[in-house]
Amino acid sequence: MAPLPRWLAGANRIGMPDRNRRAAMPCPAITRRRLMLGLGTAGLARPAMAQTARAVTIVVPYAAGGGTDITGREFAQVFAPEIGQTVVVDNRGGAAGHVGSVSVARSRPDATTLLFAVSTNIVVNPHLQRGDRVELTTALQPVAQVSSYQYVLVVHPDVPARNLGELLAYIRKQPKGDLTYSSGGVGNANHLAGVLFSEAAGIGMEHVPYRGTAPALLDVVAGRVTMNFSSPPPALALVREGKLRAIAVTGERRIAALPEVPTLTEAGLPGAVITGWHGVFAPVGVPAEVMDRLEAAARRASATPKFLDRLEHDGLEPAPDRPRAAFAEAVKAESAFWARKVKELDIKLE
Repeated sequence: MAPLPRWLAGANRIGMPDRNRRAAMPCPAITRRRLMLGLGTAGLARPAMAQTARAVTIVVPYAAGGGTDITGREFAQVFAPEIGQTVVVDNRGGAAGHVGSVSVARSRPDATTLLFAVSTNIVVNPHLQRGDRVELTTALQPVAQVSSYQYVLVVHPDVPARNLGELLAYIRKQPKGDLTYSSGGVGNANHLAGVLFSEAAGIGMEHVPYRGTAPALLDVVAGRVTMNFSSPPPALALVREGKLRAIAVTGERRIAALPEVPTLTEAGLPGAVITGWHGVFAPVGVPAEVMDRLEAAARRASATPKFLDRLEHDGLEPAPDRPRAAFAEAVKAESAFWARKVKELDIKLE
């Protein structure tokens, strides 16, 4: 058996990496009133193994440049000092995050491979996969939720609408299929945000899936697609530079990074709230005492001033302060909801 990494083997937490080592960095319930996206006993190694220094890999199941990738890398920077170990971020995109998620579920349960997931990876995508032999809700276990977020509805600046009312009026005047919204793939978070928005507003739009959030946004900038429901991190700079226009945010309150942009409720769609989260997951089989250490380290990391500052800068929000057992129950409830919703909306992989 391969030795466990040093931070799991020792009895005490290692607060920072050695000087000569640096961290390697290369939903829910939905009603008319609320829409939510989301959600043998192995002993620890002996002290003799405490000198082993194996890197911990955090898998981001998307291509570089998207919201999950940005937040995952920012989390890795604060997580590494908490575990006293090198942390490597590995982008494994495909099937709207399913490929990377499954790869972690199939990895050895030695706590050296973790998943940085967005809610739809866990609570939606498994219900879109036909004949999949891996059930993510049972093959992965939550470590901790590290952030919450909402979406920003952005359009190309040439779209003749500066608020939600004007946008909806414009959409309703166009032939069906003429107006499009992009996403990072079928089952991706911004795809489902668009589905729920369309349902709440009573409109029809053509979905254009891409292989990743970054190209999906860039084609809105280029004018090839009308709009996108983006998580804040990749959209903020484009809005500030005038390359995209923000029409509304989808949470219960405005975000500090875009204080002038109203919520959907304020903009004329009462009760419409679409949110998601980011969380860390480990393969089932990691010992409970190791999971306790992972959870403690992840919760400390996500509460550091550095990470909280990055969340605010990126338009995200801190995660609720709850233990992993409560997070696991929330994930279970969201997954059950989406099992029903996927059938109701007839969402299928294209």
